[in-house]
Amino acid sequence: MVGRRRGGRGQQGGSNNASAQTGGAAQTSRRTPRKTLSQPAAFAKATGYETDVPHDKLTVGQARRGTPAHRPVRVYADGIFDLFHSGHALALMQAKNLFPNTHLIVGVCSDELTHKYKGFTVMTEDERYEALRHCRYVDEVVRDAPWTLSPDFLKKHKIDFVAHDDIPYTSAGSEDVYKHIKEAGMFVATQRTEGISTSDLITRIVRDYDVYARRNLQRGYTARELNVGFIYENKYRLQNQVDKMKETVHRVEEKSKDLVHRVEEKSHDLIHKWEEKSREFIGNFLELFGPDGAWHVIQEQSGRMLQALSPYSSPRGSPSSSPTRRRRSSASPSPPPASPPTSPRRRKGPPPPAAASPSSPPTSPRRRKGPPPPPAASPSSAPNSPRTRGHPPPPPPPSSPTPNSPRRQGRSSRKDGGAATHHMNGSLRRKKEEEEEEEELQE
Repeated sequence: MVGRRRGGRGQQGGSNNASAQTGGAAQTSRRTPRKTLSQPAAFAKATGYETDVPHDKLTVGQARRGTPAHRPVRVYADGIFDLFHSGHALALMQAKNLFPNTHLIVGVCSDELTHKYKGFTVMTEDERYEALRHCRYVDEVVRDAPWTLSPDFLKKHKIDFVAHDDIPYTSAGSEDVYKHIKEAGMFVATQRTEGISTSDLITRIVRDYDVYARRNLQRGYTARELNVGFIYENKYRLQNQVDKMKETVHRVEEKSKDLVHRVEEKSHDLIHKWEEKSREFIGNFLELFGPDGAWHVIQEQSGRMLQALSPYSSPRGSPSSSPTRRRRSSASPSPPPASPPTSPRRRKGPPPPAAASPSSPPTSPRRRKGPPPPPAASPSSAPNSPRTRGHPPPPPPPSSPTPNSPRRQGRSSRKDGGAATHHMNGSLRRKKEEEEEEEELQE
């Protein structure tokens, strides 16, 4: 890993001298086994860093140009590293990549120093040591690191440079604990990650203390473990039940919304289908029963068929359909014969009898062939009176017609039309016979 980093930086620099200086180191690194990340970083020895290779002081320029593999640049970064987070990791990554061949040493202050100069920590010192050992950028961890770096400590661990952000760190009665390191030219600045720090994380927990207390109670922690009193314990448990009810109601609302949405979609589909069916039904109805529908065509065709099958009836008001003509045609097909004109002298006899009333029965033609029998003479009349000799008595006066209602007269006139015609013909024949008898008597 180290050799690969050196080769990459040498190619980017484009310097032949740097390549020549690092060529031997690259060949040496190829001979030695590569370092893997299967094990955590080692702890620094209490006696310090021991090596047979002479450790000469380096400048920043020399370190950036590269050093041999057996002489890495030893960079030291210290801190509390409580609640190890991404800001810590980014700072260590910058420190590791300051130079091509870097050996990163991380110093972690103990709980005693931290509680004395900074405050109470969430993680213990052992937890913080282990968190640093398992960071991929760390090569060595120094336990119980000093709060202020002394020249003896720097010499003991053979430290070439100290990496930290450039903001003055005021602590332990000093305006900047790295002031003497900066003056010695051993300080290399890194960039601080904004938006995250251990203090910010603790502030979030304190601000939402009730939420996290309820969370841990719900996960099975006891009130004693959380240092929570009886009243607050019941309060938190009640709030947890309320939150569960709210979540249940929210799930039910989501399901109901989904159900309502599906019902609305189905109702819209049903309404659309109903509208289509209703339009289709109305169209079929109008097509069948409308002005130009099939029903009227069927009625017209059936009417034409019935008219073709039934006999023709003459139109109303035509001469052939009048009631008088039907009665005359039914009573006598041929017109009656005209009577010969009579002289005025022969008109001295009684007037011809009037037409019989509709109520009187018609006279049969058989019984009118011969002369009527002479009526019986009254006692007051003379048997041989010249006026009555040889003359038949006058017929009795016609009886007055019985008044009938218009409806009855209409029915009788229709029924007895032919009888009246036959009676008139008989009267004419009888009159003619009487005139012949009178002429015979005169002769």
